[in-house]
Amino acid sequence: MMALASQAAVSHLRAMTILDSTLVGKLLIAMPDMSDPRFANTVIYMCAHTEEGGMGLIVNKPQPEVKFAKLLEQMDIPVSVRAPDVRVHYGGPVEQQRGFVLHSNDYASDNGTLDVDETYRMTATLQVLEDLAKGEGPITSMMALGYAGWGPGQLEYEIGQNGWLTCAPNDDILFGANNDDKWAAALKLLGIDPLLLSATAGRA
Repeated sequence: MMALASQAAVSHLRAMTILDSTLVGKLLIAMPDMSDPRFANTVIYMCAHTEEGGMGLIVNKPQPEVKFAKLLEQMDIPVSVRAPDVRVHYGGPVEQQRGFVLHSNDYASDNGTLDVDETYRMTATLQVLEDLAKGEGPITSMMALGYAGWGPGQLEYEIGQNGWLTCAPNDDILFGANNDDKWAAALKLLGIDPLLLSATAGRA
């Protein structure tokens, strides 16, 4: 049974974003020679990052066998005909039974929405699922089960070891349906040809 992140967890993430960080609201793009197979060819949207660590959601690993309507049914949430078919993704290896909704900034719940930046928000409360089920949730959204997390200094070290590239996101990469092309599309935002990058990594 899926669970939503606790209010305490969301409050902690909100507190983490008080300190300025250049990675909040950015994409992490895995390098071709990523050593951790769980993150191979992943694109991660960073929701929080401070000296305490970081938290992000993988946006290009769908779980086609997990249907949003079925999750709502398991949680006894009635589904309206206006409810969107929200795609469910593998958000990362941490707390994979917890759900996080990444969405446009036109929606906020009463007490569980994290303002990541001026464009995107993340909500992890039952209310967002109920509103989506009624067709009253955010205009654009995706749902992630689990998240990617880093301890203090861990992500900075991985970036320093050329494990990740970073860039600004766009709607197509965060919410688009063509997940197979998101990794290459994110690299192209940086002006990088994925084929050339893969060849360079292969010679390293």
